[in-house]
Amino acid sequence: MPRVTRVFAIVTLACIGLATAGRLPATEPSEVTSPDGRIALQFVLQEGRPTYQVSVDGQTLLEPSSLGFALAEGSPLDGGFRLLETHTSTSDTTWKPVYGERSEIRDHYREAAYQLVDDRQPPRRLNLRFRVYDEGVAFRYEFPKTNDESSFTISKELTEFRFTGNHRCWAVYTAQGVYAEQTLDAVKSGCERPLVIQTADGPYVAVGEAGLVDFARMKLQGNASEPHSLRADLSGNAKIKTPGATPWRFVMVGDSPGQLLEQNYLLLNLNEPCAIEDTSWIKPGKVIREVTLTTHGGKACIDFAVANGLQYVEFDAGWYGHEYDNASDATTITVDPKRSKGPLDLHEVIRYGEERGIGILLYVNQRALSKQLDEILPLFQQWGIKGVKYGFVHVGSQEATRWLHEAVRKAAEHQLMVDIHDEYRPTGFERTYPNLMTQEGIGGDETSPSNEQTLRIVFTRMVAGAGDNTICYFNKRVERNASHAYQLAKAVCIYSPWQFLYWYDRPAPEGTDPKGMNGLIGDEPELEFYKNVPTVWDETRVIDGQIGQYALIARRSGEQWFVGAMNDDQPRTLSLPLDFLEAGAEYEARIYSDDPSVDTRTHVRIDRRQLDSTQTLDIALPPRGGQAIQITPK
Repeated sequence: MPRVTRVFAIVTLACIGLATAGRLPATEPSEVTSPDGRIALQFVLQEGRPTYQVSVDGQTLLEPSSLGFALAEGSPLDGGFRLLETHTSTSDTTWKPVYGERSEIRDHYREAAYQLVDDRQPPRRLNLRFRVYDEGVAFRYEFPKTNDESSFTISKELTEFRFTGNHRCWAVYTAQGVYAEQTLDAVKSGCERPLVIQTADGPYVAVGEAGLVDFARMKLQGNASEPHSLRADLSGNAKIKTPGATPWRFVMVGDSPGQLLEQNYLLLNLNEPCAIEDTSWIKPGKVIREVTLTTHGGKACIDFAVANGLQYVEFDAGWYGHEYDNASDATTITVDPKRSKGPLDLHEVIRYGEERGIGILLYVNQRALSKQLDEILPLFQQWGIKGVKYGFVHVGSQEATRWLHEAVRKAAEHQLMVDIHDEYRPTGFERTYPNLMTQEGIGGDETSPSNEQTLRIVFTRMVAGAGDNTICYFNKRVERNASHAYQLAKAVCIYSPWQFLYWYDRPAPEGTDPKGMNGLIGDEPELEFYKNVPTVWDETRVIDGQIGQYALIARRSGEQWFVGAMNDDQPRTLSLPLDFLEAGAEYEARIYSDDPSVDTRTHVRIDRRQLDSTQTLDIALPPRGGQAIQITPK
């Protein structure tokens, strides 16, 4: 049964109404601590200006940081406040996601909501809601309904994150860009979230936003007026209709990069519960992309999916015409001649897939989406399509944000799942609308990242949630950047409920020898790992890892465990304690590792070992190498 505890208190501070000569005194600090007592947040009005401060284990993490907004019209909403009331509460609940990196999530926090009023004409009200978790702190601005003003426009957010030192961080300035290690004082405007920071003598921190649905996206920027400080950087104006609220801003805290990654459910807890009553049609799975845009190619991909444990075939750009041509019509099946000569009988492919339990997904570019969304969604449902990949969507502005999340909601009305590609990064909306299966916003295999970049992505971008990494396997870029065992491990280390595999690969035509052919899928024995690995999990453990260096992650599905290990350019051996296995039970492990002596084009060795929970595996990783392991009860 869920644990639910709620305690409410109302505190009216004696200092309200003591303003003299136009100045307001500072309030006494109001403190909220995490359930485990490690994290403390203090709220203070400094002469009418709202500020907050955060400490961890008694050490200051964030110095007093200002809150507020500049408005398109009128004076800034950042001072002149007095405190009316403070409401405190405690909540401890448990909920089950439709799918995810864990089958059960605890939502445990202490909360304080501060009701403020600015008596200057016209009087203005502002509420600040803080939640303090064992995993970090989160806050948002709330705007109660007033008689005089029903809406206003925010031109700039003044939220600060003032750190105590010029800490190391890993910054990127486009959602699919290249991460660079730098210091806080070097952070420029437009820094993507979440931003992961390693403090000098304490925890790792991730700064970001959650619950972005109808507001301008928040990025981050350096604060020239304060050293070691960040400030919110909105992507345009944001109009607030009262009553209303901003998205959440969070500061996640962990003892290691791996703990931050394990705690990424914090973003889900800061979103609304599932709004879809019947979720039985929402099905995660593995996907292969069909690139020939032909009936024959579609059926070949379906046959491959059946034989290799995949669940979906996606028809990418070109099936309805040139994706950048405004005349292209996504209600028609009109193959772009620059991509394929066809023929494509898509309805026959859908029927063929339906008979064999394989779903068809369709890509649609923003140009067609913006014109035809309300027309194509019911049509695709009628055709029997299972999901849509939204391509080159607009992001950042409030208008684009609102449109995109509404497009996900509309897809749910027609029982269509969604993959959002290009610059969109998640903020937890998949809890509310779990038909949002995955999204890009990641410099995945499509961009040919170095293994160091991928290992930065694992501990930075993936804190935000699922990433469609477009995993390659036989394409030559794999050998340039890493190893094939490393690629197998990505299916464990990089979470995506729709896991796209063989991104630049395709099934070998009948009678063709794929050896020596770039991108043709063969019958290498280790492909059984891709066949067996799930895409969603009951439990996730980050065993070890350092940003940009290595990762060791174990995930459970039912009684089976899958392990992925990925390494940078330095050889190393990692230890994998098996204490997560059931005590007293016996297991068999299939271990997939790099071995140049194996006489296949991928050079992956497969070993079998008997294991139990008392053992520790030594995982030897060559430079740019990896291991993948499947552990099954005997």
